[in-house]
Amino acid sequence: MPLNSQDHRFLQRCVELAREALEYGDEPFGSVLVDAHGEELFADRNRVSGGDHTRHPEFAIARWAAENLAPEQRAHATVYTSGEHCPMCSAAHAWVGLGRIVYASSSAQLRQWHNQWGVDAGPVAPLPITTIAPQVEVAGPDAELSEQVRALQARLHGIDET
Repeated sequence: MPLNSQDHRFLQRCVELAREALEYGDEPFGSVLVDAHGEELFADRNRVSGGDHTRHPEFAIARWAAENLAPEQRAHATVYTSGEHCPMCSAAHAWVGLGRIVYASSSAQLRQWHNQWGVDAGPVAPLPITTIAPQVEVAGPDAELSEQVRALQARLHGIDET
């Protein structure tokens, strides 16, 4: 599914949140929850540097939505994120009943970058969202913004790509 101008705008916001996460010593991921009318409801960035590796912004969005939105509101909301959901976040998204997911960079891209840089794989398989939550509509990646995400990931791992 092609991305529209609203998608691109909110994905840019996610990349800004990812940059903020990196500046605070965390892994560069950021996400935004938007309602059916295009209003931002909740935004967060990765907060795993303290040792709790479940503190992903997508997981925080799912929990916030479950506590603050009616099921119909959740179903019509969109989650924008700098990187495709991991399996934990994909499952949380589906269980809470959130709508569409739009991502700037895919898990496949992240895996490719890590392989190229010699970065060890994490403890969880980087499965596509649709493998974990096949009913969820997804869109992405965004060619321009995925390059920005790549640069943030390179900085995280001390890779000089200049």
